[in-house]
Amino acid sequence: MTVEETLASLVDRFNRHAEKNPAMADELKGVERTIEIHLTDGGRYSVDLHAGRLANLRSGAAGHPNVRITTDTATFDGLVRKEIGPMKALVLRKLTIDGSLDDKLLFRKLL
Repeated sequence: MTVEETLASLVDRFNRHAEKNPAMADELKGVERTIEIHLTDGGRYSVDLHAGRLANLRSGAAGHPNVRITTDTATFDGLVRKEIGPMKALVLRKLTIDGSLDDKLLFRKLL
């Protein structure tokens, strides 16, 4: 599966989960973010969080993202497959999240 396909699958999974979970929808109500995923060895991707849903997944850097997630492709794959947790990746410096504390906590919901 390509990175683009993996990201599209994550967006779809997130949106399906948000539809089934009213508490999550309430928590994300009013949260508007542009999220950039920077794979140091594989490009940049952007997605928007709007009205509790992820949308507009695109290849390329975001102009002024609210959140920038930086990692390498191997760590990204490990996070997606749940072979490594976000906290462990952060502690090992294999993952950085630039954004507010709330935005960093939001990342856990995206996976």
